[in-house]
Amino acid sequence: MFRMKIIAALVLAFAAACSLAVALTEAQNTTSKSDAQTAAPPQEQALSDQDIEMLRQNLRLQRKQIIAANMTLTDAEAEKFWPIYDQYIAELVKLNGTKYALIKQYVQSNGVLTDAQADSAVKKWIGVDQGVSDLRLKYVPIFRKVLSAQNEALFYQLDRRVQLLIDLQLVSALPLVAPH
Repeated sequence: MFRMKIIAALVLAFAAACSLAVALTEAQNTTSKSDAQTAAPPQEQALSDQDIEMLRQNLRLQRKQIIAANMTLTDAEAEKFWPIYDQYIAELVKLNGTKYALIKQYVQSNGVLTDAQADSAVKKWIGVDQGVSDLRLKYVPIFRKVLSAQNEALFYQLDRRVQLLIDLQLVSALPLVAPH
């Protein structure tokens, strides 16, 4: 049951990212993109590393497409921005790997954690959040060298919105820890 919820959450996060791309690039289009949410739930299956990696790659591709569709970059800016963006995402992927490992561990334990596991998970999750904040701060002056202040602000808005959508879908699929 947990596996099905996580897979569904990853699929919904992917669908949400796709919907965000459409909404941001076609603001006048008011058609609802809720088909992905009303589709029949996927059959329960094992949450494999390959499944997670494939969905994560799709999410990264959608994230890049959303950024590209919503930022107006000159050719000179784009030539300098995209390699830096790719470096940023590579570092972000490493940080998020810890998050996905925590989710997988939680799912595999069927949501039952010892006190030591719960304590460790809390510290790791907060560490991931702190790492992402530190990474964003690290890249502020790097992106600022190649983007205007407004484009840099827009990039961080878009990046954060996409990440929040993904995180919301994932964590809403996880049941809360039941204290003993």
